[in-house]
Amino acid sequence: MAKMYAYTISRDYGFAPNPFHGVCTLCTCKPKIRKAAEVGDWVIGVGSKPMTLNEHLIYAMRVTETMSFDLYWSDPRFACKIPNLRGSLKQAYGDNIYHTDPNTGQWIQEDSHHSYEGGRVNRDNLNRDTKPPRVLISDDFIYFGENAPKIPSHLAGQFSRSIRNYKVNFSAELVRQFIHWIRSYNTHGCCGRPVHWSA
Repeated sequence: MAKMYAYTISRDYGFAPNPFHGVCTLCTCKPKIRKAAEVGDWVIGVGSKPMTLNEHLIYAMRVTETMSFDLYWSDPRFACKIPNLRGSLKQAYGDNIYHTDPNTGQWIQEDSHHSYEGGRVNRDNLNRDTKPPRVLISDDFIYFGENAPKIPSHLAGQFSRSIRNYKVNFSAELVRQFIHWIRSYNTHGCCGRPVHWSA
């Protein structure tokens, strides 16, 4: 039975998750989810009260692939997710930011949303993000962003309290109902701008 990992999103810039270029990826933040989730599991991000989107669905992704940071960095499919801070917002918030130096084995953190200004390494982010060095990838997702719909009342009770870390102990029936609701939209991919692009 597929598991469902749910957490509350406090900052939505299109970075974690990154829903662009036809693939949703989660490769920064949420290290426990990135370590535990397997292919077939669902990861969902719920809006927070400060965003005025409490009990609204920001995104849902069914994990269809996982890989290491080094493979993610070198895979030509994901070169479009290497950040370019002088480019468009989609480019600036690229999440393909970690890889190891082939000579030293040390982590390299690219100039990005998770580094300091000027590309200086943010050690706190680096240490959190690289434990584990694992990327969750999905080509079966829906990302609403600022268009986040309200979760139906018969399901929303499960998300009424803070789940900022994450919650996974959902009943099989609730997971089934939640997936049924997501599928009822009969749409796919990126369906809205990140919430904080308009803030």
